[in-house]
Amino acid sequence: MSTASLSVPDASGYCHEALFYSGQAAFVEATLPFLNEAISEHEPTLVVVSAAKIADLRQALGAEADCVVFADMAEVGTNPARTAWASFRRTHGAPGRRLRGIGEPICSARTPAELVECERHEALLNAAFDDPAFWLLCPYDTATLSDEVLHEAQRNHPFVNDGGRSRPSAHYPGVDALVERFDEPLSEPSGGAHTLQFTERMLPALRRAVSEWAGDAGLTGGRADELIIAANEIATNSLRYGGGRGTLLVWRDHESVLCEVRDRGRITNPMVDRVRPDQLSSGGRGLWLANQLCDLVQIRSGRAGTVVRLHMGLA
Repeated sequence: MSTASLSVPDASGYCHEALFYSGQAAFVEATLPFLNEAISEHEPTLVVVSAAKIADLRQALGAEADCVVFADMAEVGTNPARTAWASFRRTHGAPGRRLRGIGEPICSARTPAELVECERHEALLNAAFDDPAFWLLCPYDTATLSDEVLHEAQRNHPFVNDGGRSRPSAHYPGVDALVERFDEPLSEPSGGAHTLQFTERMLPALRRAVSEWAGDAGLTGGRADELIIAANEIATNSLRYGGGRGTLLVWRDHESVLCEVRDRGRITNPMVDRVRPDQLSSGGRGLWLANQLCDLVQIRSGRAGTVVRLHMGLA
């Protein structure tokens, strides 16, 4: 596969590009020119992919691998909302300096719920960055991913690179259309779910209920404590923004415990759970904190109200 044409469509601004490849060797071949160019231009670069791909890229880059920041997707991106692009920009961004990134959150090992949230993550990245200039390359393995996932990649990226040539994506509908799609309802709990209607005076009872029901499902220790904290934060949000009351559901699904909070409020900012709140801010911490604590957080909000679903794996 030729990579001579792997060049940013607009070097002056943000570029979010899907890169299609087939197999790990092709991944290295397709991304190496991108990294070599970044190194030669002294552009800070963060690569968030699997440990195996990091090892291959380090070997291919040799001594110059130390010029690139690497992070294992299995460690920092299990919950896609935690992928470290924002902190990387804060640390390395400067006027007139272009940053680069390679991020591969979507792979065949993702669960259906994780896949949906990874696609939401890719869609929201189009609204997340504008300054400084940032070129983000998102690889997709055509050998292991379904046609549906590959088509969605073309919808979520303004640019597509296939066979070494970059072009505008004919399927990209624009930022507004992408962020509006995530008011679609989540599936109902599979199996019986414990339910609690709560108001402000019932927050202690809510925390006890999460502890008891999560423990019955097999979640104990520190991870149970983290789920309790996250559930309390989301319930507090419901009381503050969702009409002073809400509904808690807890159940087990396969190898995870799920905790869901429903209320009548509506979230209008699709980035609300992605931005770290200011230390002086009096609100806005709950959703961000839940993403730091839980394996996955799903948010759906529309005219009927808001649903926040927390996933915590038992392993």
